[in-house]
Amino acid sequence: MPSPKSSVAVLAAGIEQGRANDASDDRHQKLRLPWNRQTYLGSVIFNFGAFLLPALYSTLSKLWVANIDSSQVVTTDVYTYIGVIAQVLNDGLPRSAWLIVGDKSTRTISSRLTLSYTMIVVQVGLGTLMTVIFLATSDKLAAAFVPEAVRQSSLTYVRISSVEALSSAMETVVSSCTRALDHPDVPLLISSTKFVINIILDLLIISKFHVGSFTPTVNTQAWIRLACDLTSATCGLMYFLYITFKLLHQLEQSKVKVSFSAFQTLARPSIYTFTESAIRNAIYLWIVSRIILLGENYATAWGIFNTIRWGLVMVPVQAFEASTLTFVGHNWGIWRARVGVHLRRPRASKADIIEIIRPALVSCSIVTVAEVVLCIALSTRGIQSFAYYLSNSEVVAEITQMMWKAIDWTYIFYALNYQLAAILLAASPRWYLYQALGSNFLWMLPWAIVVTKISFPQATVWTYYAIIFGGALVFDFVDVSITLLIWAFRLSRGKVKVDIINGTL
Repeated sequence: MPSPKSSVAVLAAGIEQGRANDASDDRHQKLRLPWNRQTYLGSVIFNFGAFLLPALYSTLSKLWVANIDSSQVVTTDVYTYIGVIAQVLNDGLPRSAWLIVGDKSTRTISSRLTLSYTMIVVQVGLGTLMTVIFLATSDKLAAAFVPEAVRQSSLTYVRISSVEALSSAMETVVSSCTRALDHPDVPLLISSTKFVINIILDLLIISKFHVGSFTPTVNTQAWIRLACDLTSATCGLMYFLYITFKLLHQLEQSKVKVSFSAFQTLARPSIYTFTESAIRNAIYLWIVSRIILLGENYATAWGIFNTIRWGLVMVPVQAFEASTLTFVGHNWGIWRARVGVHLRRPRASKADIIEIIRPALVSCSIVTVAEVVLCIALSTRGIQSFAYYLSNSEVVAEITQMMWKAIDWTYIFYALNYQLAAILLAASPRWYLYQALGSNFLWMLPWAIVVTKISFPQATVWTYYAIIFGGALVFDFVDVSITLLIWAFRLSRGKVKVDIINGTL
């Protein structure tokens, strides 16, 4: 076991190298083009492309299936709900990347890559385990998330979609690590590969102009999506390994390895992110299962609503959030290196706090404008025709428009909440959990119990669900704002507990 003096020496050397890296970054900052991936603007551009392409394909896939069999559109939502369950695992270790891997001031490149390798290996293992569980319980998944009218015919689709747990685990962890390492080009490569292959195969196999005389089915689309998800995730992983090789070669360092100590470093903040995700997604799926019980039209409309929401509304929000997480993580590491990584309760000045959260403030101002414009545009033009285009059903289109008009304005608060919560996620995951407990236990859980115990009239049922989901977005914004103010106040008084960095990991 190394002596305390040697441990301190290693830590000091790591911090000095981190500071040297930052100094080198500063010297070259003026030489960088605005769209360089290591700048805030460049990061946003890369992230926007990475989130836009999957959103476009999600929209197009609904159209393909509607052309095959409009009654099976609701079946494709199983892919989404499996993704929500898998997200519980994907929100654990990968979300610690912003705080741990994103700290380039107190950790060396070698240690950050070791942490990334460890995170990827563990996460892929968890994704494989989750896939096996999904395959073994496919009938129960169908019973929970597919309307009874098409449940039996959807079992094969459910089984094929179960592999999403593995592909999404690989994609999520590689994307998080590479963004934290200032390589948002890797997630963009993953999205581009998936989008291009998906579009080509869909046009050749399941579109109206497909090759051959066979009749495509919804399962054909599922097989295509499976192949593309696994291929794109693997391409992203290979590109990351190539980048790693180049970095280590430039630094003349030895190969990095997976280590248990690295896993321990990652596990500490991941406990909070995993707990938050498990609670949030469990309550969400609880409420969604009640919507599905309303019948096929409501279940399909909810899927179309989410496709439009994530396809049109959330792309800029997600892009700015990813950049906020990256640069708040960097700023937090710079501040920790300056005040001392050995301090358990460091004190930050007002200027320090402003500098740490500055990327989030910039993101808030931009996404507010973007979401207000989107809200006005969609409210003016309406989305009924777009919903019909995706579902090929007048009834579903009318229900979707009703859903949208009831809560469209609340997504402005949602956009702001994303950026503000990113501060806590990238700097203090424990406080991120605190704000999540408030919103889930004080708002979502009581409503989940209500919709389970009370049967609402069919004519007014969406009014109550609009209050649940729309109200949650407003409540979340208020909740995270209050939590953030308390966190900043306590940080300025030296009362926020942080982990001591005892070595290069």
